[in-house]
Amino acid sequence: MSRIEDFLATIHPYDSLPQNELARVAASFGRRSWPAGSLIYRRGDSLPGLYLIESGTVRVSDAAGDSVSELGSRNSFGERGLLRDGMAATTATAVEDVAVLVLPRAELMRLIGSYPSVARFFDRSGPVSLRQNDLAVLKVGDLIGRHAPLSCAPDTPVIEAARTMRDAGVGSIGVVEGERLIGLMTIRDMSNRVVAEGRDVRTPIAQVMTPDPIILSASELGLDVLNIMLERRVGHLPVVEKGRFVGMVSQTDLTRVQALSASALIRDIAQAPDNAGITPVMARIPALLVQMVDGNYRHETITRAISDVTDAVTRRLLALAVKKLGPAPGPWLWAACGSHGRQEQTGLSDQDNCLILGDECDPGDPWFADLARFVSDGLNECGQVYCPGDMMATNPRWRQPRSVWRGYFRDWIDHPDPEAQMLASVMFDLRAIGGDASLLAGLQHTTLALAAEKPIFLFNMIANSLKHRPPLGMIGGIVTPRSGEHRNQIDMKHNGVVPVIDLARVYALQGRLTPVNTRARLVEAQAAGIIAGHGAQDLIAAYDVIQTTRLENQAVQIRAGQRPGNHLAPAALPNFERSHLRDAFVVVRGMQSALGREKGMLG
Repeated sequence: MSRIEDFLATIHPYDSLPQNELARVAASFGRRSWPAGSLIYRRGDSLPGLYLIESGTVRVSDAAGDSVSELGSRNSFGERGLLRDGMAATTATAVEDVAVLVLPRAELMRLIGSYPSVARFFDRSGPVSLRQNDLAVLKVGDLIGRHAPLSCAPDTPVIEAARTMRDAGVGSIGVVEGERLIGLMTIRDMSNRVVAEGRDVRTPIAQVMTPDPIILSASELGLDVLNIMLERRVGHLPVVEKGRFVGMVSQTDLTRVQALSASALIRDIAQAPDNAGITPVMARIPALLVQMVDGNYRHETITRAISDVTDAVTRRLLALAVKKLGPAPGPWLWAACGSHGRQEQTGLSDQDNCLILGDECDPGDPWFADLARFVSDGLNECGQVYCPGDMMATNPRWRQPRSVWRGYFRDWIDHPDPEAQMLASVMFDLRAIGGDASLLAGLQHTTLALAAEKPIFLFNMIANSLKHRPPLGMIGGIVTPRSGEHRNQIDMKHNGVVPVIDLARVYALQGRLTPVNTRARLVEAQAAGIIAGHGAQDLIAAYDVIQTTRLENQAVQIRAGQRPGNHLAPAALPNFERSHLRDAFVVVRGMQSALGREKGMLG
């Protein structure tokens, strides 16, 4: 996938497009950028296409010059005038440096005409709640596409049906005789009834399908569908009209139209007048996590969505702080590290951040201390609690000019003692959130070059990466503590994802790779040949299993009214899922051992 294609795959309505269509649309987008304070277009200007924000913030103003909204990454603008007469109905200005993707009007109109999900998303004929977000109003006919649903004959081998579902990117298939629906098969059914039972993959699908499934009519309401799914614990419901199989509705379809989405939260945050208005929005994140888990979204999409919301909160707090404090005494950058920096936040995250100042700035200037305190306090009030290790911009050590930061990294690389390894592990995951992003860009490239020149530093980083081990016993089984607060539970953070995060960071250092996201690092390491053989593919798959299991467990905790955490009881998992998790841990331990032997750290 291209970078634009990866980006679009996380944004509705593009995430509803078939894979080949998504690739075509991604290639149709052009990229443009504007510096802070510049005019993107004025009311009445001819619009070249639909604008989609990749990074930065855009202010949209009405005819009177009053601000209508401030939009951030993943938000579209310009569609109102574009779909009316092609002339801008508002004025758009860059609040900070912005990168924008532009989709030509002709391509947007083609998508609207070809895909109901796109047409519904850009329909401006009524209030939002009645147009695309209210399951009490939307009917089943609004949720299904115009194209024929996926189906197969009763004698179709299971393996052929599975391939058909894979190629179409869907999670279910109807079994039909003529046009009459006689059964339903889902990915979960294949897992439980075929793989787990050791059946021959050439078994006719009629022998393992769900016969005579619950069916819907196109006139039923979306809310009724949701209630049926929750009551019957099913994720896919076929739609039948006059005896003919006409469509399929899944939990993902319902999720995509509900008001609770990252985009909705980001919109509400951008419009919040003060911190008190942000806090209740952030309180909706646990519900967002549950909804996305139930919608079978990929783990990296869920953690990216939660991180995007935190980005928006941070930028809003920065804007409120600047408004209160007045102009800054010099250039600055607010950067995130840790899980926020890697865009891997879950339902339980503390804050890790810092301020990088221009070299002409005085780090002792109270303006910067006040900015850090305002934002850090605001994040804490919103649920992003203070870092227990004080790795925050409120700590003067992490509020310094770029030259000092460069000295930090050089010292950590030249003298890699245990503290230096710990700090480097956190700070190598820095990502720009607000302010002057150029203050980090040059620093990152310089640091990667310095690290590559110091084999002893990399040697110690590898040793540090081997400290967190998967929870496996001598014979490869999952082991848990036999006493204590977390008796019979495993830590899905420190013994689950952290070992992979550490490995990915080492691979990034070895290859001078710039991504900070763990999965992106692994993908690039695979492309660069840094991981030998099939190791990269296996490690990526293992990471997917571990992180997905972690999020599903947090969703279970939230549904039970508990605070989401990272501890999981393996015994609570079905045998099939527990076996997959054990296999994932085995892969991670194997990759750790391979890396250790390569550097002579293991016998």
